[in-house]
This record gives sequence, C-alpha cells and structure tokens, in this order.
Amino acid sequence: MRLHNEVFVITGAQGGMGKETVKRFLEEGAYVCAVDLNMGGVEKTDRLLPIAADVTKEEDVAKVFSKVYETFGYINGLVNIAGIAQPATPIEEVKLEDWEKIMRVNTTALFLTCREVTPYLKKQKEGVIVNVASISMVRPRPGLNAYIASKGAAVSLSQALAIELAEYGIRVNVVNPGPADTNMLGQFTSKNADVETTKETIFKKSVPLGRLIQPIDIAHSLVYLCSKEAAIVTGAVLHVDGGRGI
Repeated sequence: MRLHNEVFVITGAQGGMGKETVKRFLEEGAYVCAVDLNMGGVEKTDRLLPIAADVTKEEDVAKVFSKVYETFGYINGLVNIAGIAQPATPIEEVKLEDWEKIMRVNTTALFLTCREVTPYLKKQKEGVIVNVASISMVRPRPGLNAYIASKGAAVSLSQALAIELAEYGIRVNVVNPGPADTNMLGQFTSKNADVETTKETIFKKSVPLGRLIQPIDIAHSLVYLCSKEAAIVTGAVLHVDGGRGI
C-alpha cells in the first residue's frame, strides 16, 4: 500500500472527485480527514475522520488541522479538491459578489489550508501538498473568466510554495483535471442550456481521447503525487485531461 499509515487532509470530500479520492487513499492504507461543508452520513472510523468545516474561514481551518494532529499525532499531507464552478457568463455581466465568492472558495481557501498545514509539515521536515486546479487555465473557455482566474492563481500559488518549501522537504504539486463527469460539470453551462446535451456536444468532444474524465482518474493521480513514487516531484502541473490542454 503506497500511503500506508500516512495521514492526509482532503478537502471537498463530498464531491465526486473528493469521494473517490478519499476511497482510494483509504485503500492505499492512509488515515484520512475528510473535510467538507456538510459531512452528514459519513461515519468516523479508526482510519476516517470526517469534519464539517468551511475552508474559507480561518477559524474553521485552524480547528481542522489541530483536530487531525490531536487525533493522529502527525500530518503527512494536504489534498485540496474543494472548489466551485462558474456558469458561463460574459464578463460585463459578472457581479462583484460572484467574482469574490469564486476567488474565496477556489483560491483563498487554498491559501488558508496551505498556510495552516505548513508548520506541521516543517516540524517533520517532509510532507506533500496537492492542489486541484483546472485545465481551463491552460486552454480557457469563453465565459468562465472568474473561474479561470481563480485556477490560474491556484497554480501560481502552488509553484511559489513549491520553491519556498523545498528546503524543508515539502513537495507541492498541482493536478489540472479536464472536463470531468461530475455534478459540477453541469454548473459550467450557461443559463437555460441543456446540461446533458452540452456535456455530450461540447465538453466530451473537447477531449481528444474521446471521453469525459472520471473521478477515479483524478484520484489515481493524487495517490501517485502523494506517494513515495513521486518523491522527487515538486512544482509540477499534471494534466489529467485526455489531451484537452494540447
């Protein structure tokens, strides 16, 4: 098992990618703290610690990591999957409150969680952080202006931390998913658009390998980047996109 007895905090744990990632990490022998706004129905076990928290709030984030450390005695890494979509919207119609919400969830939450986990990882002189961004920041799609900006910031922050934290043995990497077959994908469509038709005619056709990315595809990549197999990998941006970014 590639993550045997290692402790990871996974945000966005109740989404499609999050659930699959939590499952895969447990299968690989990890202890997992699963974090989301609502963790109803998820039972605590000896290897799974569910915590309901808002990762855009400093006090919630601090409580998450202190609880994890109190429960397991150490923390090996952080996987940030939490995020929100943007319905395709012309820039002149984007409200400031919508822009700020997208930035808060997709970027500020990364800053808060990365900042909070760093002292724990520095103390051990090793650790790993993986932030999930989006292939849209490489190949933008019209109308996703705020979302793409937030994901570009996520990549830049991750690479800045990769160089800053390398001397402490802490690795920081990014996964850029392509259009994924989750509930979130439909949230990118414009108002009044048929979600299923858009998935088939636009999103699926944009992937050279001919299918939507599955949550398990992302989960596999996250296991790899958090494992010792990627021990020399930091500052990397891994496209798990079926060729969408080409």
